[in-house]
Amino acid sequence: SKGAALRALGASCGVAPSEIMAFGDELNDLSMLTWAGMGVAMGNAVPEVKQAAKYVTADNEHDGVGLAVEKFILEDPQ
Repeated sequence: SKGAALRALGASCGVAPSEIMAFGDELNDLSMLTWAGMGVAMGNAVPEVKQAAKYVTADNEHDGVGLAVEKFILEDPQ
């Protein structure tokens, strides 16, 4: 699963889940979004993904990833 892959990558790099932001829009992203410290659903995500995410950003056509990075990494490092 994507969650297992992200967990393995984080472990191999020494990065804690709380330091990882993951983005998704489909059901196959759920394990990754719930494992990461900041699970972000795209605005065009299916309802189950939006519900599981900690934050919902704009859709893929409206710079959703960039907006979330600006909000949580560039503007508010906490």
